[in-house]
Amino acid sequence: MSRQPNREREPEPRGGGEAGVLYVVATPIGNLKDITLRALEVLKGVDLVIAEDTRRSRILFERYGIGTPFGPSLYEGVERERVDALIRLLKGGKRLALVSDAGTPLIQDPGYRLVRRAIEEGIKVVPVPGPSALLAALVASGLPTDRFVFDGVPPKKPGRRRAYFESLKDEERTVVLYESPHRILKTLETLCEVMPQREICLARELTKRHEEFLRGTAEEVLRQLKARPSVKGEFVLLIRGAS
Repeated sequence: MSRQPNREREPEPRGGGEAGVLYVVATPIGNLKDITLRALEVLKGVDLVIAEDTRRSRILFERYGIGTPFGPSLYEGVERERVDALIRLLKGGKRLALVSDAGTPLIQDPGYRLVRRAIEEGIKVVPVPGPSALLAALVASGLPTDRFVFDGVPPKKPGRRRAYFESLKDEERTVVLYESPHRILKTLETLCEVMPQREICLARELTKRHEEFLRGTAEEVLRQLKARPSVKGEFVLLIRGAS
């Protein structure tokens, strides 16, 4: 017997004092074509979109004709003070979609406090999965994917950064990190001081026109990067686990 396709659509906005729903919606990390059909449907059907930066989200909205209004932005520094107001909207029956600047919300982006509070208040939280920089980098890195750990951003201060990489010398899982173009060279230099021959992969500008993967030992990748006149783009750094 052939299976019938799932034709279920996202529920219509509620009324009558019922609690609303918080959708956690993944958006493209670069290529706008990576938006999912379900994400478009949700973003067009909710009452408000809670964005990290409305200027970034508007680019996507204009591309796909999404006319849903934005609610208060939720970025680092204001999340704690704005959660109460958003919870009141949800309790009043509003359906909200949470999006970050790029990728899956909460992964090194704001939103955890809102999701946690919504769960505590008995409000339904619905994930709408999609792009994620850490997973995109991992599956194309050539490093083991059966066991891995995402550990955010390396420490900024030199002493703490070195101690951090020292702590990874015996880590057997693939380690995935995010890093900015302003600190990537210093981060790789510190990594080379601790594990110069460890195999790594450096993913840059994922899904964009200048997408690139640099693979080799930490020393080899650092040497390639230092030979360039400038270092641009957002980076995902992947470190092979200890054998």
